[in-house]
Amino acid sequence: MLQEIVISGFGGQGVLSMGKILAYSGMMEEKEVSWFPAYGPEQRGGTANVTVIISDEAISSPVVNQFDIAIVLNQPSLEKFESRVKPGGALIYDGYGIHKKVERTDINVFKVNAMDESMKMDNTRVFNMIILGGLLKISPMVELENVMKGLKESLPERHHKLLPMNEAAILRGMELVEQEQQAV
Repeated sequence: MLQEIVISGFGGQGVLSMGKILAYSGMMEEKEVSWFPAYGPEQRGGTANVTVIISDEAISSPVVNQFDIAIVLNQPSLEKFESRVKPGGALIYDGYGIHKKVERTDINVFKVNAMDESMKMDNTRVFNMIILGGLLKISPMVELENVMKGLKESLPERHHKLLPMNEAAILRGMELVEQEQQAV
């Protein structure tokens, strides 16, 4: 198994932490992982992205030109990464941040209305966990139990009381993800 994933969006959307949780989860399952963030002054407001690789075998390089899965959470991210999804791969987006349709027909496209749902849950900070749930539904690369261990590892101890809420958000994301387009 080899999954090469890019997660991209505005700084503050939890892009980097979502990638970190995925990487920790893979480590909990004794898989090879790579977590390669790319941001600068963008971290709070501009576009930030992270490449995560999860593999059963050694990873030769954290630098990836094409991805199995792209998670894009804003229009600039769609414009930057849509062309870099491998044919037959998947693109996941939040309906709140994308205004133009995906143009490619050779990839699978999934929508998760995470922003709307996080507002219904009265906590926009679980936005990224809803997206993560959608990812894990379409590509169960790690077990939910290990995602929760990874989340616990990445959260400061003072925030561990939020673990049940985050788990509920992940499960809700698994319910909400819907396929909009199947690769032709």
